[in-house]
Amino acid sequence: MIQSNEGRCRVTDEKLEVVCDFNKQPLGNGFLEKQEFNNEYYYNMKIGFCNKSKMLQLVDQPSPEAMFHGNYAFFSSTSNYMQKHFEKFAKDVLSSKYFKSSSFVIELGCNDGILLKHFSKSGIKHLGIEPSENVAKLANESGIDTISEFFDEKLADEIINKYGHADIFMAANVMCHIPDIRSVVRGIKKLLSQQGVAIFEDPYLGDVVTKTSYDQIYDEHVFLFSALSIEYLFGLEGMDLINLEPQITHGGSMRYTIAHKGAYVREPIVDEILGLEIKQGLDRAETFKHFGQRVHESAVKLKEMILDLKSKGKKIAGYAATSKSTTVLNYCGIDGSLLEYIADSTPLKQGKFSPGMHIPIKSIQYFNENPPDYALLLAWNHQAEILDKEREFSVNGGRWITHVPYVRVIND
Repeated sequence: MIQSNEGRCRVTDEKLEVVCDFNKQPLGNGFLEKQEFNNEYYYNMKIGFCNKSKMLQLVDQPSPEAMFHGNYAFFSSTSNYMQKHFEKFAKDVLSSKYFKSSSFVIELGCNDGILLKHFSKSGIKHLGIEPSENVAKLANESGIDTISEFFDEKLADEIINKYGHADIFMAANVMCHIPDIRSVVRGIKKLLSQQGVAIFEDPYLGDVVTKTSYDQIYDEHVFLFSALSIEYLFGLEGMDLINLEPQITHGGSMRYTIAHKGAYVREPIVDEILGLEIKQGLDRAETFKHFGQRVHESAVKLKEMILDLKSKGKKIAGYAATSKSTTVLNYCGIDGSLLEYIADSTPLKQGKFSPGMHIPIKSIQYFNENPPDYALLLAWNHQAEILDKEREFSVNGGRWITHVPYVRVIND
């Protein structure tokens, strides 16, 4: 089912200006069995810009229940890099001026507990909120207090009644997934204690535009945030954007710190980045129309490169069956006739087929035993970790293809 907002901004209800069309797309994480091919779900993925809120967003989005469910196929802890990142995130929060030993910490979208475990093991009062039941179960089994619910204003009231107000509200790569973002912000405002803060990070729109990393746009990412849009969004509920911290995760993310109005003095970096965003044009629809043109050019070049290699008899496989790769493969029309398989470390995906293009998903062991001549790096944001892990592939003459920030063979 589609969550249609009739082409209107989810923040202001103003009419969206459509800036890019990715055509028919399946669910980003909708890995499937062969017998499910004929009943696969598709929707038309367009992105629009609101001139008032400065928010870039999907025009339509599949329902949350279709995307996050009991068989959700993403576990944060499978990445060593992400484990290190979340350990540092936890240390940053624990050493910040906002944290006290008595603090009650909540994480929205806690996944398998990769971040919250650093609070749990220190005996800090905490609560994880994770809508995907299978992932929430893992977190609970790891000793992390977790509930499997979708967060909104109503759930905030229930948490306050049962646990009290939160001093730290965290989220990582979660806020951009939630279509009813106004209810979430109202819930955060209610939930936070007087000196409480919300600290969350998501893929950063400025980096997406700079790198033409269009694979950050898929069904789960209903929004791509800028500091301008976050300031507007939380300002509607009387909250302040008080700090910004650029991150390298997911190919470029931003960490936002939000507080009740007047609770803290804004850090100077906030105004610096807001000014840079205006210079970059993140406040104008025209910027994203130009971005859409670059996306099309990138997609054409990637498919041409793969077709050329295939014509020369080269064996090509994909590496990492990410949600992001669904957008790239379907928009470019790269199917099983071009990629022999996609290697991935997630057991839940192995033996299945990629959404839309129906490329078989194999294990990393299969990749090592049946190496291609070229591997399309679908998790380009984990390039350093993957190339280090698969050093033998490169030493034996294997080549890596990437499309970010431009289409090229990395080893050349």
